[in-house]
Amino acid sequence: MERKKASDFPQELLDLFHLYVHGEIDRRAFLDRAAKFAVGGLTAAGLLAMLKPNYAWAQQVPKDDKRIRTEYATVPSPQGNGSIRGYLVRPASATAMATVPAVLVIHENRGLNPYIEDVARRLGTASFMAFAPDGLTSVGGYPGNDEKGGELFAKVDREKMTEDFIAAATWLKARPESSGKLGVVGFCFGGGVANTLAVRMPDLSAAVPFYGQPPAMADVPKIKAAVLAHHAELDTRLASTWPEYDTALTAAKIPHAGYIYPKTNHGFHNDTTPRYDEAAAKLAWQRTLDWFNKYLRA
Repeated sequence: MERKKASDFPQELLDLFHLYVHGEIDRRAFLDRAAKFAVGGLTAAGLLAMLKPNYAWAQQVPKDDKRIRTEYATVPSPQGNGSIRGYLVRPASATAMATVPAVLVIHENRGLNPYIEDVARRLGTASFMAFAPDGLTSVGGYPGNDEKGGELFAKVDREKMTEDFIAAATWLKARPESSGKLGVVGFCFGGGVANTLAVRMPDLSAAVPFYGQPPAMADVPKIKAAVLAHHAELDTRLASTWPEYDTALTAAKIPHAGYIYPKTNHGFHNDTTPRYDEAAAKLAWQRTLDWFNKYLRA
């Protein structure tokens, strides 16, 4: 399928897709409301197919890249879920004698999909050890389809999932290849989790939420990590939360920075959908790597 850009679609349709992805409307409601944009032989279902992720595009770093070692690993779950499955990426040079900083990668509300695995590999090529846990492990794991992943996501207890992510972060930090410095990056739902882990984990050194829900302002003084927030200008609900979060972080004397990327949509870093904005994604990613280099290698 030809890669489309956000500019190829009306903003109202992109906003409808945003509501659908986040479970605020169901598939039928999306199709009904998108029907008015189905012109020139297109159908509403065809528009949805154009907007959904195409994971054939989600490979900036090949799975067999010689700079990294990859494997699926399991972490004991503290929630009685058995174990947490995830994708572990290490620089080829990382050993107990040549340690590297560790970064937990938290997925969107669909589970551990190919895009998130590629993000982990990107970190590996930048000399970080990354682990991307699958929050859907307790319900069978990411099913290979984002719509089914969203259905499974709705069945998982959010508090238990958060505890699983904390367990995964603790396991990652304690690995022999880890330098002991730990960061987290998360996207959408995962961005909110990154903020939550910043509150919950005093040994976290850096947190980078991409378009994530901020924590309760009363909890901000608990944060010890340096926070870098990325938001999309057209994602008005979440972008509008940044000024208050910024003020609270400043008051608590927490190192932080935040950026709102002009004319971008929620999900602009995800290169598998038309909402992807190449310039903003590359800039945000470079800022992320710079942030981790600053706060995880000191």
